[in-house]
Amino acid sequence: MNQEEEIKKRILQQRMQEHAAQAGEQQQMQEALKLIMFQVLDSKARERLANLKMVKPELALQLEAYLAQVYQAGQIKEKITEEKLVAILKKLSESEKKDIRIKRITK
Repeated sequence: MNQEEEIKKRILQQRMQEHAAQAGEQQQMQEALKLIMFQVLDSKARERLANLKMVKPELALQLEAYLAQVYQAGQIKEKITEEKLVAILKKLSESEKKDIRIKRITK
């Protein structure tokens, strides 16, 4: 039984280490996103993004991912203003909307 407990303890430690590593990677990714947002957004746009995170965190994350991708591709030449950010948000939210149609079948 002692050997069995030792094995369980090792497995638990390994899982905890894996979890800590994943949390560390996730934290590094969030820090990198924050840095990119600071570089590409002006102060009003960062405020807008912060407000969006409170209301629609999924959309805010999608926006951050998009902006990071565009930034890394070198397509951002100047800081994004609040107006430009709103335009990007509209494009992102339009692409998310699904067209639902209901057809009635009459006999």
